[in-house]
Amino acid sequence: MLQDPEQRRRAILLAGDILVLAVVTAVGFASHGTLGSAGMRMLTTFLPVLAGWFMTAPFLGVYDPQRAADWRQLWRPFWAMVLAGPMAALLRGFWLNSPILPVFVVVLGGISALSILSWRLIYALLAARKA
Repeated sequence: MLQDPEQRRRAILLAGDILVLAVVTAVGFASHGTLGSAGMRMLTTFLPVLAGWFMTAPFLGVYDPQRAADWRQLWRPFWAMVLAGPMAALLRGFWLNSPILPVFVVVLGGISALSILSWRLIYALLAARKA
């Protein structure tokens, strides 16, 4: 088990981010009425979103536990996801060999950014309460 409190906080942030992006993916498929039949096809959205997130998030310091606990630093995960959205759409388009619709980029990036922001706000509030 993770003994170092800082590593534990990073693991919580990581797990929460992955869960949020999985929920966003599932909600996206559900909003199109395809959740029940999507199956493994959901990975064609989820994996590019995760890849985009992991290509941008660390560079904006979103896994620094001190920054994550400070609500004034919430711009970091929000903008990391805003940057990750187009990257995810591009990766998805390449994977599926399909056109990248601008509306998909905006919706994917926007909804994901707001979702990450919501989760990270909850984290920051709980961390502030604990301190």
